[in-house]
Formats: sequence, C-alpha cells, structure tokens
Amino acid sequence: MSNILHVGLNCKEPILNMPTTTSIPNKRWHLAFTAIYSSRALYSLLNQKKKSRKLPVPSNPSFVVLNVKPEAFSSIDHTTLTAIVKDKNFNKLLEFGGIEGVADALETGIKNGIDGSVNDVAFRQEAFGSNTYQRPPAKRLFHFVVEAFKDLTILILIICAALSLGFGIKENGAKEGWYDGGSIFVAVFLVISVSAVSNFRQNRQFEKLSKVSNNIKVDVVRNGRRQQISIFEVVVGDVVCLKIGDQVPADGLFLDGHSLQVDESSMTGESDHIEINSHHNPFVFSGTKVADGYAQMLVTSVGMNTTWGEMMSKISRDTNEQTPLQARLNKLTSSFGKAGLAVAFLVLVVLLVRYFTGNTEDENGNQEFNGSNTKADDIVNSVVRIIAAAVTIVVVAIPEGLPLAVTLTLAYSMKRMMADQAMVRKLSACETMGSATTICTDKTGTLTLNQMKVTKFWLGQDPVEDTSLISTDLLNLIQQGVALNTTGSVYRATSGSNYEFSGSPTEKAILSWAVLELDMEMEILIKDFTILHVEAFNSEKKRSGVSIRSEADHNTVHVHWKGAAEMILAMCSSYYDASGRMKDMDDGERMTFEQIIQGMAASSLRCIAFAHKQIPEEEHEIRETSQKLEEDSLTLIGVVGIKDPCRPGVRKAVEDCQYAGVNVKMITGDNVFTARAIATECEILRPDQGIYNEAVVEGEVFRNYTPEERMEKVDKIRVMARSSPFDKLLMVQCLKQKGHVVAVTGDGTNDAPALKEADIGLSMGIQGTEVAKECSDIIILDDNFASVATVLKWGRCVYNNIQKFIQFQLTVNVAALVINFVVAISAGEVPLTAVQLLWVNLIMDTLGALALATEQPTKELMERPPVGRTEPLITNIMWRNLLVQALYQIAILLTLQFKGESIFGVNEKVKDTLIFNTFVLCQVFNEFNARKLENRNVFKGIHKNKLFLGIIGITIILQVVMVEFLKKFADTERLNWGQWGACLGIAAISWPLDWVVKCISVSKKPFLSYLRWQEHHFLLYVCTKI
Repeated sequence: MSNILHVGLNCKEPILNMPTTTSIPNKRWHLAFTAIYSSRALYSLLNQKKKSRKLPVPSNPSFVVLNVKPEAFSSIDHTTLTAIVKDKNFNKLLEFGGIEGVADALETGIKNGIDGSVNDVAFRQEAFGSNTYQRPPAKRLFHFVVEAFKDLTILILIICAALSLGFGIKENGAKEGWYDGGSIFVAVFLVISVSAVSNFRQNRQFEKLSKVSNNIKVDVVRNGRRQQISIFEVVVGDVVCLKIGDQVPADGLFLDGHSLQVDESSMTGESDHIEINSHHNPFVFSGTKVADGYAQMLVTSVGMNTTWGEMMSKISRDTNEQTPLQARLNKLTSSFGKAGLAVAFLVLVVLLVRYFTGNTEDENGNQEFNGSNTKADDIVNSVVRIIAAAVTIVVVAIPEGLPLAVTLTLAYSMKRMMADQAMVRKLSACETMGSATTICTDKTGTLTLNQMKVTKFWLGQDPVEDTSLISTDLLNLIQQGVALNTTGSVYRATSGSNYEFSGSPTEKAILSWAVLELDMEMEILIKDFTILHVEAFNSEKKRSGVSIRSEADHNTVHVHWKGAAEMILAMCSSYYDASGRMKDMDDGERMTFEQIIQGMAASSLRCIAFAHKQIPEEEHEIRETSQKLEEDSLTLIGVVGIKDPCRPGVRKAVEDCQYAGVNVKMITGDNVFTARAIATECEILRPDQGIYNEAVVEGEVFRNYTPEERMEKVDKIRVMARSSPFDKLLMVQCLKQKGHVVAVTGDGTNDAPALKEADIGLSMGIQGTEVAKECSDIIILDDNFASVATVLKWGRCVYNNIQKFIQFQLTVNVAALVINFVVAISAGEVPLTAVQLLWVNLIMDTLGALALATEQPTKELMERPPVGRTEPLITNIMWRNLLVQALYQIAILLTLQFKGESIFGVNEKVKDTLIFNTFVLCQVFNEFNARKLENRNVFKGIHKNKLFLGIIGITIILQVVMVEFLKKFADTERLNWGQWGACLGIAAISWPLDWVVKCISVSKKPFLSYLRWQEHHFLLYVCTKI
C-alpha cells in the first residue's frame, strides 16, 4: 500500500504540471492537494480490497487526476465592481485600475475578448452567474380552476347541486338520492375542467412565446473572432459589439466606439439620450437601447446582478390581454345573457306559480303541492329543482363559448403562424390583420434576399473591370474609405482559411469586395491609422463619415465619406479619374455622374459612393470643437453598384395580396430608379407607372405636399423612394385618416414611430433592431414578404372561424331559449333537464369551439375584400343561416313535445329522451353547415381537418353513452334502432335545408340597421304628432 501511495504522490507534480519552487500560498495548495489526494488514494485502496475476491488487483496503479485550481478572478471583488457600475462611481473605477485594470482582472483581452472555450464560459458562469433572471412562477392549473369557479352561473349551479344532492339523499337515500345533484356536480366539473385546461394551455403557450421573443442575438468578440450568440450565453468578461437599435444585454463598461448614445428611459424614465464615452461616463446598463453610434463594451455583471435583471424577475407577462374582437364578443355575450336572464326569470315565476297553485304532478300522477299537507323537505326540494332548471336556462342562454372560441382560435393560429415564420407579440394583431387594406413594406430583405454583392464599380466616368489597373494612391484611398469607415469586421483564423465578414449586409458586401477584389488588409490599415471622429450612419442622413490620421504623418487629417450615391455626389466638387488624377467637376460632368448612377439604379443596383478630403491638422483642430466632419468640396473616389436579387415567391405573394383587395406600397431609402426597378420586378408597379403619373414619389416631395394634396394623392402612390422614417409615419397617418387599416413593416430604430402608429406593426426578425421588435405586433422571423401575405391569410382565417362559431352557437341559444320558454309557459315543465342542458352547453362551448376554431385558411378567404372597421360581427348572411336553422329546430322539437307520444307511441320519458337526442344531433349536423357561411358545399376540404372529424365522432359516441348507458345520470331512456333512425333523419334535414337557404341572396346592408332605421322614423313620427 505504501508503495502505491508513494508512486501516486510522486506523480502529482507531472499531473498538475506545477513548478518545484512555490510561494507560500502555492505551498498551501500543495499541502491541501496532498491531503485530498491521500484520502482519495486510501479510499480507492479500501474499495479495491473489498472487491479483491472478485477482481484481480491491476499490476499498474491507477491515478485519480484532480482539477485543483486556485480561485480564479481573486484579484477583483465582483460585488464591489457590480456596485461601481450600478452607482456610476468613476473614482472607484480608477482605483481598480480603470477599464484596462478591470479587463485584466477578468482575464479578458480588450481587442480579442475572452477565450470562449466551453470550459472558460462554464467557469465564468459558475463564478459570476448566467445572464438569466428568475421569473415569477408560472400560474399553475389550480389557479385557472379557481378562476373558473368565480363565474356567477357556475356558483349558482353548485349551490343548486348541493341543495339538490342534500335533499335527494334525505328523501331517497344515498343509493338513489344522489343522481340529480351528483349529475349536476359532474356536469359543472366537466365545464370547469375544460375551461381551466384551455386557459392553462394558452398561458403555457404565452410563456413559450415569451422565451422565444426574449432570446435576442448578440454580437460578441471571442478569441479575436466576432460571432453571434444568444443573450442568455453572454458571460462576465465578454466583449459585446453594440450598434444603433440594439438592446444592451448586460451591465458593463465602454471599451471603444464612437458617438454612442443610449436611451435609458426603460431604467430611469428620462427620455433624453445619454452619451457614453471612456472619459466621463463609461457605464452601460442592461435593458437600455442604443440610440446612436456604435461601440464595444466589457461585460461586468449579468443576470440577477444587474438592475434590469432584478426588475424583470418581478414582472410577469400579462396574458389577459383583451383584443378588440373579444371586447365586441363580450358585449354580445352580455346582451344574450340579459335575454337569458329575462327568459329564466319568467320561467322561474311561471313554474313557481304553477307549483304553488297545485298545477304540477309528480311521477305517479299525484299533485305535488297540497297546501299544509306537503312536507317542508318536499317543498324545498321542488323549489331547488325549479331554480336549478331556471339557472340552467341562463347557462345555455349565455354564449360562454364565444370568449373560449376566440382564445382557441387565436392560440391555434398563433401556433401555426409561428410555424409559418411569424411570431405574434400582441393577440389583437391576429384579428386586425384580417381587416388590413394596405401594406406598407420595406424593400431590402423583405422584397429582396438581403444577399448583397458588389457587381459594378466606377472610377471617374469609366467602369472598372480589372482592379489591378487602379493607381496605387487611389487604391489606398479606396481601402482606407472601406476599412476605417465601417461598423463591420473581417476575421480569418489562419492564413489559409476563408474570410468571415460581420456587419450589415451592405457592409459585408463592400468588405468582401475590398478584401477579395482589392486585396485590402484591414488589420494593417487599422494599425496604421488613428480614428479621430466618426459620424455613424442612420436612415435619415443615409451616409457615414470618419476622420483619420496616419501614424506616419501627424500633420494631415483624411476625411472619408460613404453613403447614398447622389447624396455623396452633391457634396463633391471634384473627382478622381481611373489613373488617380484629381479633376474639377463642372455641371456637365456632374450630369454625367448622375446618369451613371441612374443607369445602375435602373438595373436594380443599390449605388454607394465614396468621397475623400485631405485637410491640415490645424483646420481639423478648429472644426473638432463643433464635432462635425468636413462635408463640402469633397473629391469623389468612386461608385459601387450592389445587387440584391428579389426573393423567389415575392411576386406571387404581392399578387395574392392585391387579388385579396389589399394595396401593397413599397417605402424604401433607395433612390427612385432602384426603387422603381425593384417594384416593377415584384409587380407592385406596372411597367407604365412611374413618377409622371404619381405612382412613384420621393420622400421629400411627399413631405412637402400640403395636407390636402397628401390626402388626395396617397391612394395613388405605390412607391416612395429616398424616404425617411418621418415620411413613413406621415404616410401611415394619411392612410389611417382615409379609413384604411394599415400594416407596416420596419426594421430600424427610426421605424418605431411608424410601427406604433400602424394598426399592425410588422418587424423583421433577422435585420430588425430590438427597438423595432418591441414596437411591433408581429415579428416576421425570416424577413420575407411572403410571410406577411401568410399573416394576412391567417388574420382573415381567425375572423372567419369566429364568425362560424358565432353562427353555430347562436343557433343553439335561440332554439334552446324559445323551446324552454314556450314549454315552461304552456306545460309547466322544462323539456330538457339541467344535466341535459349542461351537456348541450359543453358540446356548444368546448367541442364546437375546438372544431370550428381550428379550420385552416382557404383560398376563398383571399378572394374576398377586406373586412371593414365598422362591419358588423354578425352579417346578414349569418342571420339568414342561423334564424332558418333555429326556426326549424324549434318547430321540430315543439312538435315532439306536444305530439311526440302519439306520433311514436311512447311514454313521456321516452318522448323527453327523443327531444334531447334530436336536439343534440341537430347541433352535430348544423356544425357541418357552420363550416361554410356562404358556400353551399359544406363538405369541401373536410378531409384535411382531422380534428373536426374527430370531435364530431367523439360527440356522437358520448351522446350514445349518455342516452343508452347513463340512464339515471342523464335522466334518459334507451331508444331502439327505429327511434335512433328517426332522430338522425330529422337532424339530417338541416343539410338540404342549409343548401336551399344559401341560394337566397341577402342585402349587404346590416340587418340591425333596419331596426335602427324603423326606430328612428317611429321617434320622428311621435315627435311630429306631439
């Protein structure tokens, strides 16, 4: 044993690879290791001894390698560092050695970031925590069960069931007396269970969507390579790249960047943008938004150690959002509820009067109430039974299934839209999209692939085919303008590996062209020049500029501009020709350059120009006080043309929208010729449309119209080029004033006002900034216009499915109310028991909603015009369908009630069962009719909806069980084959009846407007007489 231990201990130094000379702390670590290892070795030997009878001892000793590592980051107190950043304590930061000292303590390279290996990331997460926050616990199923119990009608039914159960057991004993009350309890339990499970599932779906929407992609630098990771994977020590529109993923310190301004309103409530720099305010906070500029930051705190994490851990997403359609349905439900209460009250009064006047009989034909001779228990039991019947009428009368149908429809459509690359952030957008009359779409990435490539390059007035012929000085200027005036980056692991380009698609296209075609060495250029000042690109200026100084020449400052070709051209007074000579630019040559740019734009190319100016150091120092770059008398270096091909399928998607009566307008920052070429290719424009017939307009022109001119011309405009975010907002406002329901796509921070103003804001999932996504209602995950068309189709489907269910449910409501009222008044009894009515209620509310709410979009939906804002929810077509079916059911069931015994030759119990069975089967057959509001072929496409067929099958099976096997529970009698056939035959007549009814045309004028018209004229008549 001692030999083995000796060998093991001798191996510790080679294993740990530790030096023989150690400091006092390291000696302590050695002693600690020796103790730990010795105990492990002894324990191992003891285990081997126990197993020695079964297993031979190996000749070579085995070693246990322990990863004994001194505590990392021991030179920094993370709690103190977190407090310094939260409190913006600049003096304390300097005591830490400034930003560089913090980076060293966190073992981070300011330029290359952390190592980024799996072990490194895991170790940092263990030491500092992960970038996640504790969410409030999700609502459990029990919460929704409790919510369902709060329904007033459910509470009344439970009280009635309890009283009925108590009196029933007292009167008939526990074996027989529990049927009435127990059956009501079971029915109430089913209703509550279905409601609670439905709401619970919707809540879970919201939680999943919330996790997806919070999973933001963040640019970080790890091991010298810029890469995208999930926000949840950010760790302390990471170097994060920030640009306009980004959400800051963690607390940290400003490392490097230019013109960085952040919006801290989410944290402080102040709307003013805060400037971040390394000299006065290097503190950056999680949850804030980048308003301008770009930068790199060093992460110092993540997750629950940030103020944002603490705030978000206390906030749960509200899933009780009520959409406009749900609000309208609640009003409808309230109206029917009031009517149901009135009917139920009348029935209650009639039944009580008939009972107490001795006009009712029990099962044996004896008078139920006989004055003082009647027991108190019998009176209470009868009154409870009457109240339960009246309450059940209220339950059936109130279309509680409508909110459930909306919930199911929206939840189902949200799930399917997610699969179709559209993530719904606001429920109301689902239904509003069905009413959209105009879609204002971006060009880049939405109509096009966003896969940009430089295909044309002009130097002076000549196209360049061979870049080797460019003069060295001019080539150097081009490379400087590309490498130093960019927010992108170039990474190459080894000299033989491929380049990786990061940044926006335009930046990546220009960088790849410069590196691969012009042999640009970006790292060398960055080392050879110092960046003095930067003006970052934004969608208003449409250009970016930089001033630089060469390390070799401190007396000269170079200013480089890059941006929209015609805007850069307007800033130039001279140009370089292909040989590198500078020439003055007169009006004729300026016209030539404009024609070159227009020619490239007409070929669907995005034109980017480069310009340069050299200024003395003294002049630069004077201008530095104003923080503005030289913008006048520049020299044009060259123009590149970037091709971004149209997405496949965009033309068909545009055609589908136009065929559906939805206008598609393209709003882009590109020049008018590029915009017109792309719009024509996508068929937003016809070839004969253009500037002269007002179909194409520039943003500045539209902006300068008078309000009256804008309102007059906005419908004619198909394309708006060179537009600013304000122009987009202005167009949305004009369209809404004209009564349009407007959907707008946007990806930039400056698109936020238009996205908020629009009825439906659609942000881009790939290119969209976090600010744009937060202001939007739906996120298009693949940035594809075809997905926008899919959202439109689903929006119409949601509205249509809800209308189907309204027609189906109101048919049952009207029939049930009229039948119960007429029979109660005339016969003094309710033909359908409480349990039977609750069963019908369950079919209507839950199974019916599930069957009709999950119908998928059809081609016919896109052949109809958009649904107007003021169009009634219940159309004349729906009134026609539901009234005819309800009248048929009323006529049949009243006939069975008063003549059923003689027609079928049966007793009263069988007659009541025939009424119940026929009523339920009528709803089953009518469910098919509700699938198509106008189309006479109600079976079209039914084979595609397996859920509908499954629910119909389940409903029929359960009905058979109710009638044939649950005699005492459902208060039914068994039916023979002939009686079942009669019930099915009567119910099946609703199919041909529906076919005939749909041949009758109806007026488009809303049915209820006739009533209002009659009421108005009646009041006028009364006033004139008075």
